[in-house]
Amino acid sequence: MENLLPEGYSSRPANKGDVEAAVEMFNADARHFVGVETFILNEMATEWSTPGFNQVTDSRIVISPQGQVVGYCDVWDMKPHISIDCWGRVHPDHTNLGIGSYLVQWAQNRARQAIPKAPPEARVVMEYSTITLNQAAEELFEEAGMQRVRYFFRMVIDLDNLPPEPQWPEGIEIRPIVLGKDEWSMTEAVVEAFKDHWGHVDRPIEEEYERWMHHIKNNDDFDPALYFLAWDGDQVAGAVLCWPKSDEDPDMGWVDVLCVRRPWRKRGLGLALLSYAFGVFLQREKMRVGLGVDAENITGALRLYERAGMHSDPNRTNAAYEKELRPGIDMRTQQVEEARA
Repeated sequence: MENLLPEGYSSRPANKGDVEAAVEMFNADARHFVGVETFILNEMATEWSTPGFNQVTDSRIVISPQGQVVGYCDVWDMKPHISIDCWGRVHPDHTNLGIGSYLVQWAQNRARQAIPKAPPEARVVMEYSTITLNQAAEELFEEAGMQRVRYFFRMVIDLDNLPPEPQWPEGIEIRPIVLGKDEWSMTEAVVEAFKDHWGHVDRPIEEEYERWMHHIKNNDDFDPALYFLAWDGDQVAGAVLCWPKSDEDPDMGWVDVLCVRRPWRKRGLGLALLSYAFGVFLQREKMRVGLGVDAENITGALRLYERAGMHSDPNRTNAAYEKELRPGIDMRTQQVEEARA
């Protein structure tokens, strides 16, 4: 594949020493498309050290003749190896040179290595996403044989007024996570709730827990006072897990996870959790709150957010693409019996 790169450019696996230069390149791309920087050095370093991610086999950077990092791609090949998530960026000053095509081809070749590890009856796909403002990336994915399968919105709300008082279902108690005690219960509840989300892949709970704890322990912005669990007796019925700010806006609070387990759905718990989070952010003088959502969410999350007064930001819509690497039974969640969360 090396001959696909422009003359003088080279590629190799990324390493920890590349993280600062890579973040500079990612932010150059972000400034070009959305006008602000959206990547944080500590968060990317944490991402690159996630358990199960091997930089030597799962990443690729492109170096310009001047020694600058101008391209990057990584591949997340996790058990059961049926849905291979790919992610990449190219510096805006080095587009239209074939770097993006090179990285997508590299990602596809790497993703195909997952096929023998997947269950023999399973359909195997590679996935990519891009902000819809980047039409060149969408064209690149389509040229590589990928199909657009989903849109994802960023929802926002301006907290001009105090949100309505949460109406909690009977027996529900809301409290922040107690570190050293609640992490496993939280992980179990969130993983169970997200089984009903389109594209969900069942993975070993121990590995999900390990990766989650890694990000909590290594992210400078983690605040346990913003990780709220809704308890019904000794069971976690739902959760709203927040960060004090979004990556691109320190004045915007961020809802990272909102979920309700199936036995507690259709009782208003999701809306109560969201309203509660809004109130907490307002107390912290965060006048804007955001979150991400599947535009066709099969549990009704989009309708919930709209009822809460949120609206989509057209400049932050992402398009998800996939390419089938091997036909078979799609083992990812496609639909659920209950349509609302």
